[in-house]
Amino acid sequence: MSKLLVKPSAPDSDGRILKITPESAGWSFVGFEVFNIKAGETLTQGTGDQEACLVLLSGKADVAVGTETWHDIGERMDIFEQIPPWAVYVPNDNEWTLKANTDVELAVCKAPGYGNHQARLIEPDPKKVSVRGEGANTRHIHDILPDWDENADSLLVVEVFTPSGNWSSYPPHKHSVDNLPEESILEETYYHRINPKQGFSFQRVYNDERTLDETMAVEDGNVVMVPEGYHPVGAPYGYDLYYLNVMAGPKRVWKFKNDPDHEWMLNKK
Repeated sequence: MSKLLVKPSAPDSDGRILKITPESAGWSFVGFEVFNIKAGETLTQGTGDQEACLVLLSGKADVAVGTETWHDIGERMDIFEQIPPWAVYVPNDNEWTLKANTDVELAVCKAPGYGNHQARLIEPDPKKVSVRGEGANTRHIHDILPDWDENADSLLVVEVFTPSGNWSSYPPHKHSVDNLPEESILEETYYHRINPKQGFSFQRVYNDERTLDETMAVEDGNVVMVPEGYHPVGAPYGYDLYYLNVMAGPKRVWKFKNDPDHEWMLNKK
């Protein structure tokens, strides 16, 4: 199995099925966890030196941070309802508690925090919904913490729906070099969900030198780690693909470079 592919495990006592840390990934910035929390159960976690974005992938919950509580947030009961999620931003050196009002699938996105922002509710926002690409390159975007939303220190979070038979993160692009304004350095995780869930997607991660060149068959609930390089994704016919991206790096800027071998398709008439 590729060293870039992480598969879920049986739930631990907190309902955690996935855990990626900078130490386990061999990088410096991005952490990512997924929890399946049963209705009526609670989960509490401290952020330490990390900021966190709690994304309700499905279900409804009460979320408390310090003296602030948001009641019964969440709307979609299944990711593939394809409506934007509710989320909560939690600064570093804070503690949060989630009480599940229904069964909840929760993603916890982490990166270094520097105390510059307050805890806040991130509601669905029509300005953060868009469509990219055309033809078999069409995908549907729900920005959660984009770089133009300045209310985070490090985290960039976005979810993408790729229809059956389409490609995404395509043409291949990378963000591996500190060369602003053309390109920034960002580590990235892809949390894949597939409908129907017995399906799979394909993802390739490669660099210009091909010292990194991995192609993976990715199943429902898997995470692909992208430490560097280009990282296109394909959804086979008959299976819709969702993924949640978490990015962070030394600067909170998303600037990417397309693979020059494939950039021509953006310029065709």
